[in-house]
Amino acid sequence: MVTMTTAEKDLNKDPKQIKIEHENHKLEKRLCRQVGQAIVDYNMIEEGDKIMVCMSGGKDSYAMLDILLMMQKRAPISFELIAVNLDQKQPGFPADVLPKYLAQVGVKFRIETQDTYSIVKDKIAEGKTMCSLCSRLRRGILYRVAGELGCNKIALGHHRDDILQTFFLNMFFGGKLKAMPPKLVSDGGDHMVIRPLAYVAEKDLERWSKVRQFPIIPCTLCGSQDGLQRQVVGEMLREWEKKFPGRIENMFAAMQNVVPSHLMDHTKFDFKSLVTTGVASEDGDKAFDHEEFPMASLPGMQVVSL
Repeated sequence: MVTMTTAEKDLNKDPKQIKIEHENHKLEKRLCRQVGQAIVDYNMIEEGDKIMVCMSGGKDSYAMLDILLMMQKRAPISFELIAVNLDQKQPGFPADVLPKYLAQVGVKFRIETQDTYSIVKDKIAEGKTMCSLCSRLRRGILYRVAGELGCNKIALGHHRDDILQTFFLNMFFGGKLKAMPPKLVSDGGDHMVIRPLAYVAEKDLERWSKVRQFPIIPCTLCGSQDGLQRQVVGEMLREWEKKFPGRIENMFAAMQNVVPSHLMDHTKFDFKSLVTTGVASEDGDKAFDHEEFPMASLPGMQVVSL
């Protein structure tokens, strides 16, 4: 029996198909690299962890589980994954989709059924934002389930763009420089919440969802509302990225490169005790005159000679 080598098989393929497969492989490597880097940078996963992977049925949680399962096979440490979906009893929710998918990929899972949909609809007036109450109810239930399952960590599918959106929402409407941290202790102090997709761009998750053909389940609560501030901020960021490519990456990098001495929070930097030293400092006023950002390169700005 004559068998074909991989190279010989590739010769018989459509060049367009070869290119698609190559691009998909590059995407998979990038996703795994970014998730792996976030895990290492924030020490998200340790030996013996039992991680509850929260599954909403959206592209982000599918991708998170998919990548964590790949990394579980390659990791030098041992950890357990349990997928958990909260069935909120939304009308028309296809209850069979997630169990079928999770069984197919061979991961342990639990479907928790709680009618939070009726509670949210009853408590929130028509046209008002439902996200806050819905998320509080979900959070409380998921913390309880994590305890029942003996999970010490809870993985959420928020990505880089979610984190940036939250940063601007807090700045515009909450008066705080605050975002979603990649890792934090749960409200009750009993679990560690991690966000393995913290470094991943949403556009890459959208592509990966198509590559893997995840059975996406739409949300009929917050996902169906128009005009939410998060949607407005998200559109603002997308417009910025179109007009100024690379801006998203720079803004995200800024959140990892904070200089408290050049902000205004006197609880984070001791301005009152600041004294002159007579010694030049790298963090002094010249930090405002970075040579890499000449005024002429900024849109709408002119350099005026004095």
